[in-house]
Amino acid sequence: MVGVSQEWGVAERLQKWLAGKGAGSRREIERWIVAGRITVDGEVAVLGAKVEGTERICVDGKPVRVSEREVKPRTIIYHKPPGEICTRFDPQGRRTIFKSLPKVIGARWISVGRLDYQTSGLLILTTDGELANRLMHPSSELQREYVVRALGQLNDQQLDELRTGVELDDGPARFESIELSS
Repeated sequence: MVGVSQEWGVAERLQKWLAGKGAGSRREIERWIVAGRITVDGEVAVLGAKVEGTERICVDGKPVRVSEREVKPRTIIYHKPPGEICTRFDPQGRRTIFKSLPKVIGARWISVGRLDYQTSGLLILTTDGELANRLMHPSSELQREYVVRALGQLNDQQLDELRTGVELDDGPARFESIELSS
C-alpha cells in the first residue's frame, strides 16, 4: 500500500491518517487496529499499515467518510462541570462532555486529556488528530499544572511519594513541585 497520495504527498500510517481525519486519537485508533476493528480494502488492518486515502477504510464495518471538501480543524476549550464524564458513552447513563459540545460536520471531537466525574476544570478538545497526539504524547514533554484541594493534611511521606511518582492505571505520574496553601 505504498504510493503517492494527492492529499498528503506520500502514504502514511493508517492511525495517523485516521487521526488527521478526526476519527479519534492515534492511541485510540491503534487499539482499534490491534482489536481488529479496522479494515482496509476488505482486509483486517495491522499496525504500521500505510494508506494513501484512496482505499476503502472501515471501522466496525462502517466506511470512514472522507469529505471531498477540506474540513478545517477546530479546537475549543471547554469548562467541564462536575457531573459530566469524559467519554463518548457511559454504560451508567451519566451525561458526557460530548453532549454539551457544538456539533461538527465531517469530524469528531477528541478530548486532550480527561477529568474525573466530580472534577471541574478546563479541557482542550479538537477535531485535529495530529494536534491531539502532539499535546497528549509523553514525548512532547508538555508540563501540566493542576490545582487540587485535598481534605485533611498530607504528611511529609505522602508529599514525597507524590514528588517521586505514583503508578496510575495509564502509567506513572509525578509532581515536579507542590505548593501548599491554606
